[in-house]
This record gives sequence, C-alpha cells and structure tokens, in this order.
Amino acid sequence: MQIDAIDRKILALLQEDGRISIADLSARVGLSPSPCLRRVRALEASGLIARYVAVLNQRAAGLPVSVFVSIKLERQREEALDAFSAAIRRWPEVLECYLMTGQRDYLLRVVVADLESYERFLKTKLTRLEGIASIESSFALEQVKYSNVLPLG
Repeated sequence: MQIDAIDRKILALLQEDGRISIADLSARVGLSPSPCLRRVRALEASGLIARYVAVLNQRAAGLPVSVFVSIKLERQREEALDAFSAAIRRWPEVLECYLMTGQRDYLLRVVVADLESYERFLKTKLTRLEGIASIESSFALEQVKYSNVLPLG
C-alpha cells in the first residue's frame, strides 16, 4: 500500500494514542471525519495497522526484571528451528524472540518478577528443550529507551 503524508500523520498519531477519537484525529490531520475514517479503515485493511493494544508499564505490572537470553542450538536444522519456535510461542514470559545471524541462533527478551522467577523459567522450561547447546542470560539494569513507535518519516 502506498501511503502519503496524511497517512503518515494518521499513523504517527495512532501510534501515540490508539484511543484517539476520529473527530480529534481528523482535526489534527486536517481532514473531515468521514475521509479520515476511510483512511484509517484502509490502513487497517492493508495490514499496516496490525492491531490496537494497551501498552502496560512493566514495573507497575509486577514484572520489573528483563532478561536478554542468547540461545545456541546444537544444529540449525529446520525441524530444530521449528520445534524451538513452537515452544517459545507458548511461553508468556517471552515477549520477543528473534532468529539471529552470528554467534547465537536466537535472542529472547524475557520478563519476570524476580531472580527466582527467572530461575524457575530457566529450569522448568528453557533447559528442558531438546537441541539447545548453550544459554547465556544478561540482566538489564536500566531501560534507557523503549518505544513501539515506528519512525515513518
């Protein structure tokens, strides 16, 4: 889908506040409500707007600990990659998982309440997966920046 400057404004405003009313959104982008709503619906239909969510405060939710986990598999066969991915998708503690290039095969962001919770996650879930050669955990000390707003220009 080709997007223009008005679509980019709409997307930027919706990324900041997904609950903005069409009346406010249309006023801020310089359109009347009907054409603005048509553009939002077209952006949704195209898949550019994937969904609307509430972004929670991780600390306030009682999950202040972020752990970045690097995983090296014994083999990079398709079956092993698929099995690992399927397991990761079932675990709510894993917020992000990326298949990587370089020294490690996967990078995960895991959120937990405390060190004991991470130890439990590690022992009862991650280390029980077949085919893992090594696991390296790094604990985040401070979140310097977090954003879910894409830089659309």
